[in-house]
Amino acid sequence: MHRSGDTQASDDCPLCARIAAGDAVAESPDGLVVAIRDAYPVAEGHTLVIPRRHEPDLLGLTAEESAALWALAMEVARDLRAQLRTDGLTVGVNVGEAAGQTVAHAHLHVVPRHVGDVPDPRGGIRWVIAARASYWQDK
Repeated sequence: MHRSGDTQASDDCPLCARIAAGDAVAESPDGLVVAIRDAYPVAEGHTLVIPRRHEPDLLGLTAEESAALWALAMEVARDLRAQLRTDGLTVGVNVGEAAGQTVAHAHLHVVPRHVGDVPDPRGGIRWVIAARASYWQDK
């Protein structure tokens, strides 16, 4: 079990490398969590909130790391809303390969959204399982 102050990194993790390179655009007051811009953004300002300690699984974070992650995500979301004048935000986490996680370092996505960025945004993250996304049509 890792202690919350343990900041060990993985040599082959692209997010650990970005943290080590100083790519952070924000950091939690306790230093446990940082935010970086997504290397492959789906929208302008797309930001990742990442625990500094290398932990592949969101559920493996300590209580302190988890609290810092969500607190920084809220700060990042508010900043993006103000800077980019967003109409909305998508906040999401992929936990495990079956859920679409492709980088084995826990992280949360904050994606600025604007009216018209997709033809029909209804259902939001429900579209991860497309056959069940448009529940409003099943009535």
